Amino acid sequence: MNQNSEKRQFRVQGFTCSGCAAKFEKNVKELAGVQEAKVNFGASKLTVYGDISIAELEKAGSFENLKLTPEKQLLEVKKEPFLQRNWRIFVSALLLLTGWITGHGWGEENIAVIFYVSSILIGGYRLFRAGFMNLFRLQFDMKTLMTVAVLGAAAIGEWGEGAVVVILFAISEALETYSMEKARQSIRALMDIAPREALIRRGQEETLVPVEEIQIGDVMIVKPGQKLAMDGVVIKGTSAINQSAITGESVPVTKSVNDEVFAGTLNEEGLLEVRVTRTVEDTTLAKIIYLVEEAQAEKAPSQAFVDRFAKYYTPAIMLLALCIVVVPPLFFQGEWSEWIYRGLALLVVGCPCALVISTPISIVTAIGSAARKGVLIKGGIHLEQAGALSVIAFDKTGTLTRGVPEVTDYLVLHEQNQEEVLRIAAALEKGSQHPLASSILRKVEQEGIDYKQIQVDDFTSVIGKGIRAKVQGEEFFIGSPSYLKELLPLEMNQEIESQIDKWQKQGKTVMVLGTTSQLLLLIAVADEVRKSSKAVLQELHKIGIKKTIMLTGDNHATAQAIGESLGIKEIKSELLPQNKLEYIKSLRKDGSHVAMVGDGVNDAPALAASTVGIAMGGAGTDTALETADIALMADDLHKLPFTIRLSRRTLQIIKQNITFSLGIKILALLLIVPGWLTLWMAIFADMGATLLVTLNSLRLLKTKE
Repeated sequence: MNQNSEKRQFRVQGFTCSGCAAKFEKNVKELAGVQEAKVNFGASKLTVYGDISIAELEKAGSFENLKLTPEKQLLEVKKEPFLQRNWRIFVSALLLLTGWITGHGWGEENIAVIFYVSSILIGGYRLFRAGFMNLFRLQFDMKTLMTVAVLGAAAIGEWGEGAVVVILFAISEALETYSMEKARQSIRALMDIAPREALIRRGQEETLVPVEEIQIGDVMIVKPGQKLAMDGVVIKGTSAINQSAITGESVPVTKSVNDEVFAGTLNEEGLLEVRVTRTVEDTTLAKIIYLVEEAQAEKAPSQAFVDRFAKYYTPAIMLLALCIVVVPPLFFQGEWSEWIYRGLALLVVGCPCALVISTPISIVTAIGSAARKGVLIKGGIHLEQAGALSVIAFDKTGTLTRGVPEVTDYLVLHEQNQEEVLRIAAALEKGSQHPLASSILRKVEQEGIDYKQIQVDDFTSVIGKGIRAKVQGEEFFIGSPSYLKELLPLEMNQEIESQIDKWQKQGKTVMVLGTTSQLLLLIAVADEVRKSSKAVLQELHKIGIKKTIMLTGDNHATAQAIGESLGIKEIKSELLPQNKLEYIKSLRKDGSHVAMVGDGVNDAPALAASTVGIAMGGAGTDTALETADIALMADDLHKLPFTIRLSRRTLQIIKQNITFSLGIKILALLLIVPGWLTLWMAIFADMGATLLVTLNSLRLLKTKE
């Protein structure tokens, strides 16, 4: 792709089927000035690289009368009543009924034909417009099949049956359009969550400002009962915030000063002042919507199979129908009219509507349903793979535990000044991003010790081990006991090792502060196990996960204590990020489907190497949203069993849909040979299959947590 080519995205209104979306994409690619184009049928979006006007793009979609709107522009969706949108079907049906009464009731066959022809022309206007265009271009899709079938019926004098075919096909298309709109509503509901304007205070003035004009740093006033329009940080006030739209959490979360809040969430109680931290395009809600829409464009393996199958299936049906029409009359003295009729019936029943829609509607519905419950699945392939998982590996800190460690004990060595060594420990940890660092800072602040004035030089983080830095020219180290033991093997005497061992057996993580000549301080930190962890692990085993594993960089004794309390039998401790990566790779060598559940930051390599990488607490965490295949937006493991159940149910429904739609075709084909299948029965069978496949897929909206 030429990096200089402009990327533009549009929302598309008017798609009736996936075949039409594919045709529109092909037409756009052929336009002058377009380097590349991609249509996302699930989200009704077009991505174009190149310099092209909306008028030219709409001209490429004129066969469907498509309307385009720039993605950033507010899209006003006009809800037309079903009768108004599909008036041609009702008029066509009325003309068909009148023709039938005229012909069969009054015996006026010639007049009846006029009504039938009118019914065909009005009901099949859009069908014929696309069908004839396809015939001229030798493109064979569903509309081509139907056009040939109706023309053939008219040619042999079956005007009434031709009209029935037109009406039933139009109904089938209307149902397909309705079902995709229903599936897309899950995304549209997300788009409508956040308000389009917010009360902003600039200086002494408070004014309502459209979200597009709100800038980073603006102060947003949010009253009780109002939704937040932007992401930000609370600078004044305390309130309960309902975050279910973003994280799926049913219980409101208390937010106060310095807490992060998200666009689309509901302020239930107090008055809040929020400093805006992201523009409207970058809010967590905007990212979720974008990723959900992109996920729906990613084809699952089953969908890719159906698409490949349909590519060869339609021409094969055309060829088979031609053989049925020609072979019996030429070689077996069959009646031309009779075998033409059977060939037309084959064209009608061979229409792959149900088959083509069977997979995408299931994927779109499942991904949209998951997003509304706080689970972001970034593609159909990940949705399918989640259902096949047999092994799940968990990071400990922040996943199985709360990830908010607290200092429980500390021991000053060699009669050092307690306040001084704590001050140095805090000064060193001030520059660290490790979760344990914040616990030491909190403890020192609670003790009332000022550490911020200490100058730290040559700060170096030794990944998986600790920190080294200079304070007033002297080199200090703080980190795991094994790290300090490497540096000062003689200082780690039996008494100190005994104390470390005692704390570790209690499930605490121990850190040691020292210089190049002596140890100064032992610090014990404990991270509380999540209340939900044990219940979730038990539920995972109940639904068929064969093995759960805990991976941690923590010491063996601490990991063992936490693992045993949770009932995890396989525990791997003292692992660096590359060790986690290698272990995940080894688990996959025997063909097992392995998930890695972590925080999406230091677990990124292991998340990428697993079959499915699952990030915890994705709300507001860019790394989690970008790294993982699936993000649990709330800090809640309960969403994990739900995700696996949803995946398995989706796979089950896809298989049911494919089996049913192919089964109906095979049965109908068998009925054609003895001449039992009429044209209207063929189209009714196809319409029935489409309807049942659609309703079966929409059951995914009801999947319970």
